[in-house]
Amino acid sequence: MTDNPDKLTERRRRSLGPAYRHFYSRPLYLTRGEGVWLFDNDGRKYLDCYNNVASVGHCHPHVVAALHRQASTLNTHTRYLHHAVVEYAEMLAATLPGDLSVCMFVCTGSEANDLAYQIARAVTGNDGAITTEGAYHGNSTLVAELSPDSGRSHPAPDFIVDVEAPYTYRGSFAADHPDVDTAYADLVDGAIATLRERGKAPAMMIIDNIFDAHGILTPGPAYHRSVYAKVRAAGGLIVADEVQSGLCRLGDHYWAFEDAGVIPDIVTMGKPLGDGHPLAVVATTPDIAAAFAKTQHYFNTFGGNPVSATVGKAVLEVVADEDILANVGETGRYLKAGLVELASRHELIGEVRGKGLFLGAELVTDRIDRTPAEDAVHRILERMREAGVLIASTGIHGNVLKFRPPMVFRQQHADLVLAALDEALAETV
Repeated sequence: MTDNPDKLTERRRRSLGPAYRHFYSRPLYLTRGEGVWLFDNDGRKYLDCYNNVASVGHCHPHVVAALHRQASTLNTHTRYLHHAVVEYAEMLAATLPGDLSVCMFVCTGSEANDLAYQIARAVTGNDGAITTEGAYHGNSTLVAELSPDSGRSHPAPDFIVDVEAPYTYRGSFAADHPDVDTAYADLVDGAIATLRERGKAPAMMIIDNIFDAHGILTPGPAYHRSVYAKVRAAGGLIVADEVQSGLCRLGDHYWAFEDAGVIPDIVTMGKPLGDGHPLAVVATTPDIAAAFAKTQHYFNTFGGNPVSATVGKAVLEVVADEDILANVGETGRYLKAGLVELASRHELIGEVRGKGLFLGAELVTDRIDRTPAEDAVHRILERMREAGVLIASTGIHGNVLKFRPPMVFRQQHADLVLAALDEALAETV
């Protein structure tokens, strides 16, 4: 059944409630997707420069065929033996470095990060958790507390401590600091000390490998290496949240943490794994998995079901067969260079950040005071939509344009984005 957008918006408000939000002042009613394109109820197509969930493109034929084939055969849970989940775990582990070879299956990134904390607490005997200010890691009761970006309406629980993120454009230490990565990493010492004052020690630090909700920040390798060492010395584990940054998104490695030459204790994965199908994973080492199993059994009704595992396998096959990693690197560099060129002509862009196909442009009303241009962002998002290009915003001030398209995005698509953005910036004062 179809309906016009106004009627459907009202029906949605009544049936889903007011907590839900949608993009744009006039809701966009999407009915179909194909590759990097989305189509609305009137048949108009939009270039998708936002949805990393459709990692290898909307409705990829290989993924859709695998899903249909398995859904037509069997779908059940992991208390029965099935080859698909074992094969998928082996395929996924083959992409990971070090001893990261055990996969535990869930349905969402929130579930993955929740399970990661359960594992860290059981294995270390500690209950403290360190997260970064402005982070978003999910929406379960626990994980929402680890997500200051959601806007806590109360102080964080005493077992959680927030630490400043490495935001060199606005933070405590600027990019010209002689050792900026170490300066931000040293702030973790304060978080560990705060936990100690409360009679606690860290079970884990959950850390992004590209800081999306903060405004798309990419600290150098020294930051991650130092943070890893500090948390481990205090008895905690490192949880690398790859829910958004993983599976080739940054263009040089399958997993973003590899850019820093580090290996976390636990990796959480989500959005890109299923190309739109709900699939998420917690990966860890055999030793950590065995220590967890000494005190807890694990089961998830839908996590690791044959259909989800088959979809995950199909996505990994596409990533390899279509050389997705190389495309992300090449196209990402091209798109970022184009954004930098726009910044040279439009004073509204204060800084361009990010890597691969995960880029941000921070908008400011003036480059000296760096006043966030929040209103300009809203106008540009609407103007881009009118031009048939879908992007989003992020950042602690909501003033960062976010470019995070499906990873089959090519240079000709980047050209369309850059041309539309050039016009939108010129029209925005």
